[in-house]
Amino acid sequence: MDFTGTHLLVDLFGCTGLDDIDRVEMVLRDTVAAAGATLLDLRLHSFGTGQGVTGVAMLAESHISIHTWPERDYAAADIFLCGRRHDLDAALTVLATGLSATRYEQHRLARGYGVEAALS
Repeated sequence: MDFTGTHLLVDLFGCTGLDDIDRVEMVLRDTVAAAGATLLDLRLHSFGTGQGVTGVAMLAESHISIHTWPERDYAAADIFLCGRRHDLDAALTVLATGLSATRYEQHRLARGYGVEAALS
């Protein structure tokens, strides 16, 4: 059985600071560290004052991306990490806390071959 990885999709509500590119960068860096992943590159783009930020952390193990809507206090993120050694729960906690989310919803998907056995 081969297991490629887990893809965590997260909707974060009631967030603050979503137009602050420096804050979003810090949160992404902290999320990578909490997951125990290896950061290769980090790219972010701000759409301007009061508008959203989009970014991606390219990892040796895959990626973490985020898109923010400050006008809705909402952010969408996905964390895709290959292998079993990473701490997705710690990454999610750091992400939600760093953005001051009042609540979040998550969906986990097993990706790759042998996924039936991977999540059991």
